[in-house]
Amino acid sequence: MSLKIQRDYWLVFRYVMLLGTIVFFIFLFFLWRIDNHRVERFRLALLNQIVPNVEFFTSSFKVIGRIILDISSFTNVYEQNQNLKNELQDMRKWREAAIQLEQKNAKLRALNNLKVNPKLDWVSGEVIADSGGPYSSSALLNVGIDDGVIDGSAVVDGLGLVGRISGVEDQISRIILLSDNKSYVPVIIEPNNQEAIVRGDNSSAPLVDFIRGVEKIQPGFRIYTSGTGGVFPPGILIGKVVLSSDKKIRVKLSANINKLDYLRILIDREQKIPSEVGRIINNIVN
Repeated sequence: MSLKIQRDYWLVFRYVMLLGTIVFFIFLFFLWRIDNHRVERFRLALLNQIVPNVEFFTSSFKVIGRIILDISSFTNVYEQNQNLKNELQDMRKWREAAIQLEQKNAKLRALNNLKVNPKLDWVSGEVIADSGGPYSSSALLNVGIDDGVIDGSAVVDGLGLVGRISGVEDQISRIILLSDNKSYVPVIIEPNNQEAIVRGDNSSAPLVDFIRGVEKIQPGFRIYTSGTGGVFPPGILIGKVVLSSDKKIRVKLSANINKLDYLRILIDREQKIPSEVGRIINNIVN
């Protein structure tokens, strides 16, 4: 019985509270809607008593709201920062690709502007592999007999002589570079037109041997092919004279043989280059 009475009391209490809440809100509604001077003073007095007491809670809510906004802003900034980092990484990749393309374009422009003897034909090709070893310097081109390449022909880039063809197949050919131990090139040293031989020793600056009038040689003199022996056309720039630390005269090559991309093979249809070009060059030296 007592349990039922408690339930009835609780039910009555709930109804009373609900009714009181409704009456309270109705009272507030009319209190704020009545346009009367005394009621206005009452409202101000009521707010004067209530606002200072609840200011602590409202300020706390404001602080919490600012913290939430700061966290949201930080999250947005972090996401934007990550997006910018990704975009920057992509831009670096594109920048590297653009630099490589610009370098290739510069080499192609230099190769295209290279002036050669009008009597000579030429074929352009791309270096596809470096087949050099500890005692040899060579490379492979993606052109061959099908493109008109002749064994023994001179090979140049946009700046100067690179080497000669030594072995050619239908669609591929091999270059012996100027730095190779088997490379011997008859040259003229200007301005005195002194004859010599540029001999490869597997370094980036080949030796200049068999110089006639060595005392007249000065660093900075230009070296060109002489055409002696009929292997290399005359007048192709090789580089400049330099004096090495061991007091030997060497040539600083105009062509960068360590970074070869596109090359031009000079072909003289009227000139008969023997098949064993290497032996001819050795005979010149001996």
